[in-house]
Amino acid sequence: LSEGRAAPLVLLYLLGLRVLVQLSHRQLLSRPSPAGPRDFSAPRARGYLDNITAIGPRTVGSPGNEVLAVNYLLEQIRAIERESTDAHKLSVDIQRPTGSFSIDFLGGFTSYYANITNVIVKLEPRNGAEHAVLSNCHFDSVPNSPGASDDAVSCAVMLEILNTLSKSSEPLQHAVIFLFNGAEENILQASHGFITQHEWAKSIRAFINLEAAGVGGKELVFQTGPENPWLVQAYVVAAQHPFASVVAQEIFQSGIIPADTDFRIYRDFGNVPGIDLAFIENGYIYHTKYDTSDRISTDSIQRAGDNIISVLKYLATSDKLAKSFEYRHGNVVFFDVLGLFVLAYPARVGTIMNYITAAIAFLYLGKRVLQPKTRAVHNMKKFFTAFGLTLLSWICTLVAVLIVAAFVSLIGRSLSWYTHFYVSVFLYGTAAAAKLILVHTLAKKFFYKNVNEQHLGDFFFDASLMIWSIALAVITQMGLCSAFICTLWVAFPLLTKLMIHKEFSQKGATVKFVMMYMLGMFVPYLYMMYLSWTVFEMFTPIMGRSGSEILPDVVLAGFIVVITMILSSYFINFIYLVKSTKTTLVTLTTVFVVTLILVCSGIFFPYSSDAANPKPKRVFLQHVSRRFHDLDGNVVKSDSGIWINGFDYNGVSHITPHVPEINDSIRTPCEEQAPFCGLPWILPVHFMFRLVKNWYLPAPEIFPRSPIHFKVLSKELMPWNNVRLSFEVSGPSHMSLYVRPHEGSSLSTWSLGDGTPVASLGGDYFVFYSHGLQAAPWHFWVELTTPEKHSDGIVSLAIAAHYFFGEDQKSPQLSALLERFPSWTFSSGWSCTYDLFVF
Repeated sequence: LSEGRAAPLVLLYLLGLRVLVQLSHRQLLSRPSPAGPRDFSAPRARGYLDNITAIGPRTVGSPGNEVLAVNYLLEQIRAIERESTDAHKLSVDIQRPTGSFSIDFLGGFTSYYANITNVIVKLEPRNGAEHAVLSNCHFDSVPNSPGASDDAVSCAVMLEILNTLSKSSEPLQHAVIFLFNGAEENILQASHGFITQHEWAKSIRAFINLEAAGVGGKELVFQTGPENPWLVQAYVVAAQHPFASVVAQEIFQSGIIPADTDFRIYRDFGNVPGIDLAFIENGYIYHTKYDTSDRISTDSIQRAGDNIISVLKYLATSDKLAKSFEYRHGNVVFFDVLGLFVLAYPARVGTIMNYITAAIAFLYLGKRVLQPKTRAVHNMKKFFTAFGLTLLSWICTLVAVLIVAAFVSLIGRSLSWYTHFYVSVFLYGTAAAAKLILVHTLAKKFFYKNVNEQHLGDFFFDASLMIWSIALAVITQMGLCSAFICTLWVAFPLLTKLMIHKEFSQKGATVKFVMMYMLGMFVPYLYMMYLSWTVFEMFTPIMGRSGSEILPDVVLAGFIVVITMILSSYFINFIYLVKSTKTTLVTLTTVFVVTLILVCSGIFFPYSSDAANPKPKRVFLQHVSRRFHDLDGNVVKSDSGIWINGFDYNGVSHITPHVPEINDSIRTPCEEQAPFCGLPWILPVHFMFRLVKNWYLPAPEIFPRSPIHFKVLSKELMPWNNVRLSFEVSGPSHMSLYVRPHEGSSLSTWSLGDGTPVASLGGDYFVFYSHGLQAAPWHFWVELTTPEKHSDGIVSLAIAAHYFFGEDQKSPQLSALLERFPSWTFSSGWSCTYDLFVF
């Protein structure tokens, strides 16, 4: 087979798979069914969505969140209640909990909340119900964003589901509790207040959590359980347009994505199993001003509504719900097939299948290598040489492409593909493919001179099969459900080899052989393309908000290399079967070199302000006034400035031409003696940002109209030479507390969380505080074990007040600076004060 025929065949094959994947992701394979008179109505849900987002940003503590949004929800719920049938009883409650908990998210910190708001509705049979399923959304938003996808659309969907179910004449077997929680963006506070304090929480046996990591599209089931395979089965049976992946679950729960949901709270604090769903499309505008209701299609709302109402009805009429704890046995492997249906089976069954598949592959390979016995040593040598060369080619490819990615980052051209994703494929994909082909071409030319090409192709196929079989056994041993992918890459190639073994043994490959070969590989290749498209759709936007510590080009290049290695694993043997790879190598190299030159020239600008499809750069600005006090309470240092953080690796290099005063001469200094470098972090994300990529622009001091009040209530000497310090704080809705025990001292206990202090990365302690309306002053105490001599104090404690809304949010200087930022940025700004004390 000539290169001129083989390469186009493989390319057309992969392009055909890519088209199928794109069709499924554009939802052409799962159109929503038309709404009947009592079905979920997307237009009505859109009305709810438009009205919620019309309120504007709904930050916890703001009138928009605590009054306007709550009043709107109550108004709609009351209207739904008036039209409900006699088959149901509808109860409404407003909860305003106060509480505290510690969490290991973002390196670990403690959260305290006071008087936040939950709107809770219970729909149950007329005679009541002992058990319930929970549906959760949140109506609050991050500052400066209307929060349409995150998470107003979910609340709109829930309102319409409540409306639909309440009008049904068929009574439910169990209750459905709808929680519209008002403080999720404050790191899961409202869900904690509900599940640990509300009386209805005791009846909940399962939950569905509705979230977003993007804007619209399909909603992905990315977490289930823990354990409880019956819940996955409920989704499999009931969901009309399924989209689910255990791979997404294991990626998310590994912690490599800097995000979390209320799922964690219900799982860890309520011991309740559930299903976590999220919109993942277009994550570029997630948590920005562009997250508006008009960007969410009616089809997307209809699809989500169809799925969620079906699953809720299934659970609310299931006998298993009442005894959910009896079905808590083992994990489950689940994945959808192009959005058409979901395959799900117990993980223990998967483990048996995986080991059997690996064992059959090892037996086949053993027979191939050891027979005939007279050539066993020769065969083993050839086989392990092919095995080693395959691994070597992968390592060389990975190193080479990562060097290119690091070079692009160092010359300041990082994220050139952020707006133009095809650039990453042309740059890193072609480099990976060319390097892979080059290594094997050189091996064929110099190492395998005068060796039968057909036998070489055979050995390299077997080498790839061996690698996948080892991966299958290892990943299964690790207990990962994602091992089913390896099963696909072992079972189908092995079956293909067995079915066309005669074609394999012919001298020289034919077009017929290639067509039969690719047909046999159709399933693993199609699924891998489908899965990789989902992964790239999720991860590419995340690179624009992953902080300045991570090199996004290196991460994305690594992903592309891994996908290239996977997709090429059973095409490596073609390199040894075709007569020449010269044309393919020249073509790939030319595309790579041209793309690299264009990237280095800066022609591909990373960001976009396109009204239809914006991909903005995220920048956070805080106008801060800082005061540092000594042991006697005297101010020994004070300053004021606008603290600037770029949320990606590029920092503000693209902004400096527009705002020249933001440049390398105003790098943020670290106050070494203060916790968290003396900076007013709203969350403990300091490990994601380099101070060399922070900027501190001098600015006049700010004087908030509602300043923070911080005072020491008492200092007590406790047993065992401990000291207890008690404090009272009152201030805006968001405050951060930072604690650093001095050398020789240690923080032994405090009044927060469960009483055990949880340190953040770096050893300092972080407390995130928020309150709703009319909250009482915050009282807390810390207890420290101290040395006998502590002339320089035993602890440094700092408090920052953050003004996210109202008249104190933006100073005139901050507003003027924000207006100068280019249109392709999303710049979120607020004012804050910072005070450090030593005790």
